[in-house]
Amino acid sequence: MIVLASKSASRRTMLEAAGVQFEARAADLDERAIEAGMAGARPDQIALALAEAKALAVTADEPVLGSDSLVVVGNRRFDKPRDRAEAAEHLRQFSGKVMQLHSAAAIAKAGKVVWSHPAMAMLSVRELSDDFIERYLDAEWPEVGYCVGVFRIEARGVQLFDRIEGDQFTVLGMPLLPVLGALRDLGELPQ
Repeated sequence: MIVLASKSASRRTMLEAAGVQFEARAADLDERAIEAGMAGARPDQIALALAEAKALAVTADEPVLGSDSLVVVGNRRFDKPRDRAEAAEHLRQFSGKVMQLHSAAAIAKAGKVVWSHPAMAMLSVRELSDDFIERYLDAEWPEVGYCVGVFRIEARGVQLFDRIEGDQFTVLGMPLLPVLGALRDLGELPQ
């Protein structure tokens, strides 16, 4: 049994589908404050630092799994949209560009990070018309408001892209295959 330091439905679904026994507990931390202290850091470093901070923010006797994802398009980093208008603006900014999706995971035991791993996927966003953006948000809002990148790849978000490079789990928000390997190494899953 492990603890998942996340409210993310997709991360819970991944672990459930993989047969990992876990309890979900949200990590209580100020992500923006951590990011502010990392000015100039690479996106993969920020995602990893946030995953580690989440794993350390939950106190448990069991191993704690933290994970985080962030999106970069061009040289700009995007957070979850604050509202539907900002979601539409993000989608207009993504249109016709390549999105870098950085996902990271970390496992902490007894208040110490014992494992961490960053991963990246490249998603080519097709040209999006204003009409498509409005119809997409009509169907997917407010659910995509909780998602960095304003999409759920397992839903209509797949229509945003014309090419994806990287594994599906990274795109879903957690590099699951390395996580499973680490859980086996830690004795939390059978070898």
